[in-house]
Amino acid sequence: MPDEGRADVVPPTVPKGQQSPNLAIRVLRAVGRGVYRFFRGAVRLERIVGYALLVGFIALYIADPKPVQFMRLKGFDFYQQIKPRELPPPEKKPVTIIDLDEKSLGEVGQWPWPRNIIAQMVENLMKMGAVVVAFDIVFAEPDRMNPAAIADALKGLDEDTKNKIRQFKSNDEIFAETIKRSRVVLGQSTVESEWEGVKAKPVKKSVAVRKYGANVPDPLDILPSFPAMVRNVPIIENAAGGRFGGHGIFSIIPEQDGIIRRIPSLFVHEKAMFPALSVEMLRLATNRPTILVKVDPAGVRSLGIARGLEIPTDRNGLIWPYFSKSDKAKYVSAVDVLNGTVDPAMIKGKLTIVGTSAIGLKDIRSIPTESNIPGVEVHAQIIETVLNQAYLNRPNFAQGLELSVILFGGLAMIVLVPWVGALWTFLVFGVTTAGVGFGSWYAFDEYRMLIDAVYTLIAIFLLYSTLTYLNYVREEASKKQVRGAFSHYLSPDMVERLAENPDSLKLGGEMRDMTLLFCDVRGFTSISEQFDPVGLTSLINKLLTPLTNAILQRKGTIDKYMGDCIMAFWNAPLDNPNHAMDGCRSAIAMLAEMEPLNARLEQEAKDEGRKHIPLKVGLGLNSGPAVVGNMGSDMRFDYSVLGDTVNLASRLEGQSKTYGMNVVLGPQTYEAVHDALACIDLDFIRVKGKLEGVRIYGLLGEEEVARNPKFQEIRGLIRDALNAYQHRRFDEAAEMFKRIRVMGNDENKPWHLEANLDVLCDIYEERIAEYKENPPPEDWDGVFVATSK
Repeated sequence: MPDEGRADVVPPTVPKGQQSPNLAIRVLRAVGRGVYRFFRGAVRLERIVGYALLVGFIALYIADPKPVQFMRLKGFDFYQQIKPRELPPPEKKPVTIIDLDEKSLGEVGQWPWPRNIIAQMVENLMKMGAVVVAFDIVFAEPDRMNPAAIADALKGLDEDTKNKIRQFKSNDEIFAETIKRSRVVLGQSTVESEWEGVKAKPVKKSVAVRKYGANVPDPLDILPSFPAMVRNVPIIENAAGGRFGGHGIFSIIPEQDGIIRRIPSLFVHEKAMFPALSVEMLRLATNRPTILVKVDPAGVRSLGIARGLEIPTDRNGLIWPYFSKSDKAKYVSAVDVLNGTVDPAMIKGKLTIVGTSAIGLKDIRSIPTESNIPGVEVHAQIIETVLNQAYLNRPNFAQGLELSVILFGGLAMIVLVPWVGALWTFLVFGVTTAGVGFGSWYAFDEYRMLIDAVYTLIAIFLLYSTLTYLNYVREEASKKQVRGAFSHYLSPDMVERLAENPDSLKLGGEMRDMTLLFCDVRGFTSISEQFDPVGLTSLINKLLTPLTNAILQRKGTIDKYMGDCIMAFWNAPLDNPNHAMDGCRSAIAMLAEMEPLNARLEQEAKDEGRKHIPLKVGLGLNSGPAVVGNMGSDMRFDYSVLGDTVNLASRLEGQSKTYGMNVVLGPQTYEAVHDALACIDLDFIRVKGKLEGVRIYGLLGEEEVARNPKFQEIRGLIRDALNAYQHRRFDEAAEMFKRIRVMGNDENKPWHLEANLDVLCDIYEERIAEYKENPPPEDWDGVFVATSK
């Protein structure tokens, strides 16, 4: 039988049907907590702002206002500037420009030239084998040198003579006849005002339309249109209306910033389509009667010139050429063509364009690769682009790809900045920038695709910057809260450390080499008896404020106030390799604050009719290893310091009055500062609570005192006296202390700190007298056992 004194407890068996709901509830609770944490993080202020900005950037991209277009185009310009289209070799240049340059204008005369001269130039070009002669010029008025115009202009001629002159063939007729015998494309220009041009149908219809699919727009509604045109005089205009002639519009439409990037292939006027000059030249060069405009539901797709020669365009019929740098090798001077001195290889088999590079004729344009280029060369570059199939293209998937980059890059910034911080997120942004930039450049370099990296990266960067700023503001608010909570209790350095790293608010410490300072008011009990509690509190605050400032201004940390006593240290929480020197200088500065403080307190005592007792302080400093850190309980702790170094510093402050000194230093503090500051030897003592003796020293002043010959003399004499005393040469030591007493009472002594050498001399004279009667034991090492703290 089982023992009746104990019970065997057997856990009840839970049916499976009851186990499952409990497990499900725990899982649901865990999931709920996770979802709560997720949404709590997701709805932080910076993330809400980030989501709003992301939506705004996407909406702005879809709206595509002019500034967004401008940024995009500038990015594409930059690619062409880095890698412009390569110039073809001389033998493969399809176009030669017949340049009305400064040389030609100087030899033939100012423009416009008589048209019989232009006719002669066309005939010379045809004889030299030019495929087509096109004019980047419009002959809008009759030649002023026509015989009839001359006859009317000359004064004094009789009517018969004028009629004979009028019988001569006009220059316009001569030019028109030459055009009929040649392959010539005349230039036309568009204008924005009906008052500046004329309205008229094309001389001949050379454009046809083919539609693909349903709901195809009418190209007349989507191509660039103009209300009027500048055309050639009728006799010349009609001369190019035959099989081997043509008309092309040489107008070029720059973007809003004045740069030419996209060229219209067709223009609309009076519900008719007119080809661009370069397109008409290609039609005539390939002996095609018409240009076929291919239109699909998206808009214009391309222009068919000849079999195997098709010009892709955007939906508005714009050609996006891949520009090269300006090529002076394709220019020949018009006067050289007239004189027959031009290189025949520059003309034979070439499409020639008559235009000008002369600045005075004002046909200078800007393209992505050149800020100043003759307009006639723009037409030449279009022809080179078409024949070399070197178009730039913006693929249909470009918008979707760019939106995806903005969306996912923006979400990455929204998630990462508050989560991992600005630095790591910046690395992610850097990788994103490199990837997007490289991808955009690779698409241009290899496939001449235009993928916008500028707007996408600007959007992501602005998201990153805004989120980083908001994150910074939030962290600063947290730091401000920490500073507000601890600034009244800790040093500014410690407050900043806590603000930067709130995780340091936990128990624990570290071993450091430090300098400790204790400061106490002498005779404070007698002083406090003159005040009520309120007045005493005011007095303590008046005392502690300047003394505390002297410590904090020299990188010190206030450990605690104990009534009228201050405990401070150096080299924590921040590293300070000169902690001993800063501690000593703080002590000197604290003593310097006492004189003006006592002067104010004396005046207050007179005003209140009470006795004034001057405040005097004693200080002890010691350096060495100590444990520093947050010490206390889990609920309440202080940043403080512990160790023998601390205890000795407290004992040294207690000895300052005994030896008539304001400041007493421990051995390691002395070793760190004695080469620079004015220090004297005091004694070799064993303080209360210590088993070993330590040498102590007095601090009398800064470097200026240390360099004074009088101080150096008395410092050496004190050292010699103590040496004689510790080696039992008591009579010799006694004589030296007599001399020290005299020198210490010299009115011209160099130190300003309190150092009553009479007290020091009295101590040693009493000891010497005692040791003469009762000599110390043979193993005496010169140490004196201090009985007071």
